[in-house]
Amino acid sequence: MLEVQLFNTCLAEQFFPAAIEATVKVLEALKLKVRPMRRAFCCGQAPFNEGLRAEALGLARNFLGAALPGMPIVVPSGSCAAMIRNFYRDLLADEPASLKQAAALQPWVFELGQFIVNVMKVKYLGARFDHTVAYHPSCHLARELRAADDTRVLLANVNGLKLVDFRNPEECCGFGGMFAVKFPALSTAMAQDKLERIRESAAELLVANDCGCLMQLGGLSHRNHLGLEVRHVAEVLAAR
Repeated sequence: MLEVQLFNTCLAEQFFPAAIEATVKVLEALKLKVRPMRRAFCCGQAPFNEGLRAEALGLARNFLGAALPGMPIVVPSGSCAAMIRNFYRDLLADEPASLKQAAALQPWVFELGQFIVNVMKVKYLGARFDHTVAYHPSCHLARELRAADDTRVLLANVNGLKLVDFRNPEECCGFGGMFAVKFPALSTAMAQDKLERIRESAAELLVANDCGCLMQLGGLSHRNHLGLEVRHVAEVLAAR
């Protein structure tokens, strides 16, 4: 039985535990043995983006110490997977030993949809989800990993799911980690614009790969009583 490591991410652990449970169900349904990375809590992206390199380094070292070499690491987040794959090179540039460790690990790190479609070569998971759904391809998933279409393929093959398009889906939701804290007015305006375009599509639910995007758009929808629910893609793929 193929064994994979699961990096839960800090946002999922704190705010979207159902996404972690669903990810495990999806991976186990593929006959995979799931090994949670219990000693790794955060990839370090938030402090890295704020220039807090010492804090980010500590988290990156912790992640590298928790990872087993030569075993796939599945990440239910495009932004965290992109941080590990693309930005550890910069963060660890002055630490040759850690940089070498990260470079050896990089080919084994995959976002969830990316892993299912490109590694497992699976497009149909037997899921059933009788709802009209809009899919938000998060920025890092689309721009850094170039893997947004993998999730779209998986959603298109969910029984009962109607996948609808909306205008300019590639535009940012406005979360951006600390961007939403430092520039709340601009962040909220970006989210409101995105939600309006999603509502035009008549979608019942919004699906995304990143918990930050789900927090941003789901929170604003709830505060404004818009009635648009949000789900992590893993929850849809695990539905029966």
